[in-house]
Amino acid sequence: MDVRNIRLKIAYDGTDFSGWQTQPGLPTIQDSIESALEKMIGQRPKLIGSGRTDAGVHAHGQIASFYTTAKYHPSKFQNAVNAYLPDTIRILNAEDVSVAFHPTLDAISKRYQYRVDNRPVLDPMNLRYAHHVVGPLDENAMAEASVYLVGRHDFAAFQTVGSERVSTVRRIYACDVRRVGTEVQIEVESNGFLYNMVRTIAGTLVMVGTGKWEVDRVRDIVASCDRKKAGPTAPAKGLAMMWVNYDQPREIK
Repeated sequence: MDVRNIRLKIAYDGTDFSGWQTQPGLPTIQDSIESALEKMIGQRPKLIGSGRTDAGVHAHGQIASFYTTAKYHPSKFQNAVNAYLPDTIRILNAEDVSVAFHPTLDAISKRYQYRVDNRPVLDPMNLRYAHHVVGPLDENAMAEASVYLVGRHDFAAFQTVGSERVSTVRRIYACDVRRVGTEVQIEVESNGFLYNMVRTIAGTLVMVGTGKWEVDRVRDIVASCDRKKAGPTAPAKGLAMMWVNYDQPREIK
């Protein structure tokens, strides 16, 4: 029988899950989707994701794929699997791709967004999806500081304990900061991320935004390669994977 490679685009609210990767005895996104696929096709496939989101982290466009000999139309995988999934996980699209496609190895870049609720009182609608920071935030200073992060650097200062990466060198294609009403959004696109890298970037830029740190301090933090020099790791709930790029590499802004 012919083997197919089915690619899924997935969105999820990560609040109630212990991250993407299967962990014995814990609820995870990967395990939930594999279980749903098993109910549909009678066999449990191995689902490979573009990256591992941590506990409490969300996704708008996670990409994963699995091999199967089932002959269903791709839309059937989307609709049937969604019927077996909790409402906090949804397959947004399913399609046949080359059997050589690999969600992780073929990814050129990924983009994450970190949301900061900057109103005096937290909007309850943001409780699960944004980090609440009381007091003025200077998004222009944060944007100015973010320039020091763009390019190819050793980001050891932004990696927390627990990473399995051999090299801490990464290329950030864009680090954008903007205010949308009472919310400050930080978006980072890179060819790869270290453990808690975006959350540490967010925590560092917030320190600049509050006026506690000068803009130039971010340049010195990058050069130091010392995690103790960077800001706190911002809470997981403010972070979401936006999309994964499998097209041509981007030019650095």
